[in-house]
Amino acid sequence: MFDAKAEALAALEAAGFAAERAQVTMDAPGWFHPGRSGVLRLGPTQPLAAFGELHPTILKAFDLDGTVIAAEVYLDAIPLPKASGRARPVYTPPVLQAVTRDFAFVVPSDLPSAKLIQAIRGTDKQTIIDVSLFDRFAGPGVEDGHVSLAVAVTLQPKDTSFTDADLTALSAKIVDAAAKATGARLRA
Repeated sequence: MFDAKAEALAALEAAGFAAERAQVTMDAPGWFHPGRSGVLRLGPTQPLAAFGELHPTILKAFDLDGTVIAAEVYLDAIPLPKASGRARPVYTPPVLQAVTRDFAFVVPSDLPSAKLIQAIRGTDKQTIIDVSLFDRFAGPGVEDGHVSLAVAVTLQPKDTSFTDADLTALSAKIVDAAAKATGARLRA
């Protein structure tokens, strides 16, 4: 399911939509497997894409075995940028290399991962340039009713490289923001 979501987000970004604006709901069309699919939306009523595992009856109808994932992107639903009459500024890549830090948070199993990602993104919008979920684990070491969500947070320095103290302070802010917004705690 996460691969299908990532592909839908990549297609939306390639079409010019800022993927971080998308919200995830769990009301995918009937040809997707309930609970293993979702819809990316702009606001409560405008679907941008549907993604997830195909429903077992669809697999049977096409004589398919195993799990099949798919993503459906509604390109006509992507809002077009407003013309400003000005040219886009020339892209200047950052001079300093970005740093990626990984965090594993324990959260209630019914918490959408998008809420955790949104809380982390909002911690420091000038420094955090990307947050991505790379693992979801439930099992030994994680109490019942909870899951471990592992995220990679990419930090971009502006004028000077990060010091160890800078990274420690940013990490503490991220953990604090995740705890306040979602009740998440670092996995031991």
